[in-house]
Formats: sequence, structure tokens, C-alpha cells
Amino acid sequence: MSEDVARLVTVLATPLAALGLVAVDATVGPAGSHRVLRVLVDRDVDAIDSADASSRVAPLTLDEVADATGVVGQALDERGLMGERPYTLEVSSPGVGRPLSGYAAFRRNVGRLVTVTLTSGETVTARVLAVTPDELHVEVPAARKTPAERRTVPLRQVRAGAVQVEFNRGPEDPEDPEDPEDVGDVGDVASSEEERESHAPSASAKGLMD
Repeated sequence: MSEDVARLVTVLATPLAALGLVAVDATVGPAGSHRVLRVLVDRDVDAIDSADASSRVAPLTLDEVADATGVVGQALDERGLMGERPYTLEVSSPGVGRPLSGYAAFRRNVGRLVTVTLTSGETVTARVLAVTPDELHVEVPAARKTPAERRTVPLRQVRAGAVQVEFNRGPEDPEDPEDPEDVGDVGDVASSEEERESHAPSASAKGLMD
């Protein structure tokens, strides 16, 4: 992330915090004579009780993304951060394809099946049971000759991670944190919600992105 984009994300922190959201990434790219600013937003897991490591974090709704688009666009235009050239603002939730890294990303995916690559080179596919700032608690599903196994992995040993899309699941484990109505439904995992707005800042704006 460039210094200018990092500053932009910092500016957006306060207006998004009022919605319980954070900007997890932002990119700026050309689109003909315009530019496209893409901002990824997600729930602020810092608002979760520190003693709660295992509750589900609901995916963002289209209405929440629309609200985020409004406050992001207003903040950018009021501060003139995008400069004089018109731009299109796209605000979305991360979606299933975004790599998982760090406490916040894994905490938002409690209940999901993920694949993690450890610094040792080992690859583990398991369901996230709980996440603390230091540890990832998972359950490796049972295989034909191997019972299910629960493991605790220090987050510092996780080199990369990704959500695995599940189209069907078997009977629910009573201790599984995933809600029964989510079984077989990948709608809240496989896609991201997105809103788009066109902006034409005033000619007097002195922005970061011209």
C-alpha cells in the first residue's frame, strides 16, 4: 500500500468507525479519463469483547455497504483527497477470494473451513473454532481412517490462509459454531457486496491522487 493510499485509509477510519466498520484495503487505478478508487470494508473486530474468541461475525449486507459508500464518498469529497479529476468510487466487502492474514481476518471467519500454510511449510485444512490475538484454534475434519483433530496454531506461524467454499455439509456438530441455516449456502462467502458512485470533485480540490 502506497503512502498516499495509507493516508487515505487513515482518513476513512473515523467515519467508518461510526458504522462499526474498517477499511481493510484501498487501490486506485485508471479507467479511461477517469480513475477508479476501490475500497474494501469489513466489520471492526476490535469492537468484540476481548473474552469472546468464538462467536460468528456476520457478513456485511448490501445496505451496510451502501452506508459505507456514502460516508466514504462524503469524507473524500469534503477533504478533496481525490484531487481535481473525476473518479468512480467502488466500495465492497472482501469476498472469499481475499487471502487471510492476521488476527482480524481469521476472527471474521470463525466457523468457516480454511486452508492455512504454516511457516514450516505444512498445509492444514480445518474449521476455525476460535481466534485470539495470538492463537488460531481449529478442528481438522475426520478422514476415512483418521478422527477429527483439534489443533492450536500460533498466529505468528501462519504464513498464508484462504477460505474454502463449501457447497454441502453433513449433519451439524453440536459444538460447531456455524448456524444450521448456513449449511450448503455459500452466498455469504463466495461473493462480496459492492456499491459504486461517480464523483467529480471541485476544481479547487488539492488531493493526494492527481
